[in-house]
Parts: sequence; structure tokens; C-alpha cells
Amino acid sequence: MSKYKKLSHVVYKCDYHIVWVPKYRYRILTGEIGKIVDEDIRKYSEWLGCEIIELNVRPEHIHVVVSIPPKVSISKYMGTLKGKIAIKMFKSYPQLKKKPYWGNHFWARGYFVNTIGINEEIIKRYVKFQEEEEKREEADQNDFKQLDLGL
Repeated sequence: MSKYKKLSHVVYKCDYHIVWVPKYRYRILTGEIGKIVDEDIRKYSEWLGCEIIELNVRPEHIHVVVSIPPKVSISKYMGTLKGKIAIKMFKSYPQLKKKPYWGNHFWARGYFVNTIGINEEIIKRYVKFQEEEEKREEADQNDFKQLDLGL
């Protein structure tokens, strides 16, 4: 599989490492709840056109490495996952709402996200020396044209 993906008008590689936690970092993502959360993350990711590369549901937090197409924002992705999973958890396990500290909030606010890609230093060097490389290519092209025309 290529590391780059294609849509109709874009070639992309948008990989992210995302971490989020249940409300109060409560150790609830175990057993059947953990299994449902894992399955739902995969299901909703596919529904949004995202590809799970790695997923690890721990008792008090979740790590996911996911490829997200440019047409889907990180906030839309996380809002969909957290919202739909919370609704399902409260419907499947109504006793979660009864605990005084849960209310209607299954997840803590916010999340951690980091892009995964080419080494930052490589990109900086590429951007810095791009103009010199283009000049070199242009000169090579001009030399070739002169040879081709017999000048």
C-alpha cells in the first residue's frame, strides 16, 4: 500500500496521533465497554472515510493513529466519535448516568492531537533549498534545449 492516498482532486498523507480520556479519567474502558468503544471507533472512522492505522483502548485513555482525509477536520472526527459513542454508552448502560459525577458527559473535554509525517528538519531543509533546486533544474532544462536545437 502506498503511503499516499488519493481522492478525486487531492493526493494526501494526513496521519494523526490522537489521545483522549473518559470524564475524570475514570477507569471504565474495560471489558465489554472497552470492546464496544474499540468497535465503534473503527466503525465511525470507516463511516467518515478515515483509516485506523493503530488503536489501543486502555482502561482510562485511548490512543489512535489514524489517516484522515483533508475533507474531514480533526474536530469533526473527534466530535463524531466522542458524541456518538457517549450516546450509545448512556443508552446501553443507563447506570452510568446515575453516578452523580457523570451527568451527561462520558468523555473529558478536549483531546491531544499530533501530526505524523516526514521529519520536520527534512521539510525545513526542503523548503529552504527549494528555490536553489528549481534554479538548478531550470538551468539543466535550458542546457538540454540548447543541445536539442543544435545551438
